Amino acid sequence: MPRMIDLVRSSAVPANLMQAAARGALSVPPAEMIEILVHLANHNKIFGQTARMTLAGWDEKSSLAAAADPATPREVLDYLSAAENLRPHLLPALLENPSVAEETLMTLAASGTREVVGAMLQSRRAQQSSSLLNALASNPNVTPGECTELHQRLKAAGFEEPSRENAALPPAAFPAAPASAPADEADQVLAAFLVEHAKEIVAEGEKPFQPIGGIYEGVEAAPAEGGTFQTATAEAPVAEVEPAQPCAPAPKPASVAAGPAGTGHAAAPAKLQRKTHLSHQEERGSALQKISKLDIKGRIQLAMKGTKEERSLLVRDGTKLVALAVLDSPKITDGEVEKFASQKNVLEAVLRTIPMKRRFAKNYAVVRNLVFNPRTPMDVSLGLMKNLLIGDLRNLSSNKEVSETIRKLALKMFKQKSDPTKKSSG
Repeated sequence: MPRMIDLVRSSAVPANLMQAAARGALSVPPAEMIEILVHLANHNKIFGQTARMTLAGWDEKSSLAAAADPATPREVLDYLSAAENLRPHLLPALLENPSVAEETLMTLAASGTREVVGAMLQSRRAQQSSSLLNALASNPNVTPGECTELHQRLKAAGFEEPSRENAALPPAAFPAAPASAPADEADQVLAAFLVEHAKEIVAEGEKPFQPIGGIYEGVEAAPAEGGTFQTATAEAPVAEVEPAQPCAPAPKPASVAAGPAGTGHAAAPAKLQRKTHLSHQEERGSALQKISKLDIKGRIQLAMKGTKEERSLLVRDGTKLVALAVLDSPKITDGEVEKFASQKNVLEAVLRTIPMKRRFAKNYAVVRNLVFNPRTPMDVSLGLMKNLLIGDLRNLSSNKEVSETIRKLALKMFKQKSDPTKKSSG
């Protein structure tokens, strides 16, 4: 006989029974009842609100058992861990549950309340994760003393150099120790990134460059000689770039650095420019050729130290480590991140990580683009919406690309900000 949750998923339950399910009134085991409620809350437009209200007041003992059980379905754990649904007494159990994704905990670590900060400072799992400790250190609710303590813990735990547990990994997993201090900030950031993610780099193996959305997405067509159009891609006949030095691209002339060829004020004659300068499409094709020949470590190095054009391609890399390395690049500009925040052809991990970095979280255009991006995880959008101006809330409430939940909350917040003295009817 099918489980009740399977019947609910397949819409094989009559409306009166579905309504009872949304109120938590079915005769099923507590663990299955929570699973049904979460499914309704996430996927059912009619009974979803009722299910969310039921979950908010659900029995503490049953909720705690679900939060602590590694066998609890991922959808349930994600729901319980989301900032808008989090019940403080469940947090210690969720923190230690290995089935709760670290990315979810990173969101809480970076933007959680003082209560969340306190729980994470006591969490064994958090103390063993450099990602969580770093995210926690960026939380505005962390006191200066706690921030200092977090950095001391990072250093004491050996996250700044290969730890003993990594000793069994092959030597290639770690960057060679430099004879002297790195020459610049990019070298320092790159070295720290390679050490911190050494195990993940080894686990990824030799995965090639596979951009989200395909290699041709976002590549513009350029008019070829004779009036017809050709597309600048990896296969297009563009200038070959030697991949042996991915971290040291040739400097661009000032007239090209300001934008695509032909838009700046050239100091050299136009004829000479046509011979020595790559067009935007040719430059993009050259970057694709270079990137396609690099392994993961090479692409990470290029993400940290390459050009703007190369970063715009690497942020779409299907390998998460490479895409996230772009955001750690000391060369990245706010304008680039504003563009990344609005892109639909990037990993969700990229959109989740952007607001965790304080520099980007302070940029209103970045925050706005993230909330308006339908690919941004809902818990991230919900956490950022409170920062939107009233005009953007109005536009968001009618934006059909984002989820209904986002639109409804935007409308509610718009009404509240339009008339702060008038309580919203919800």
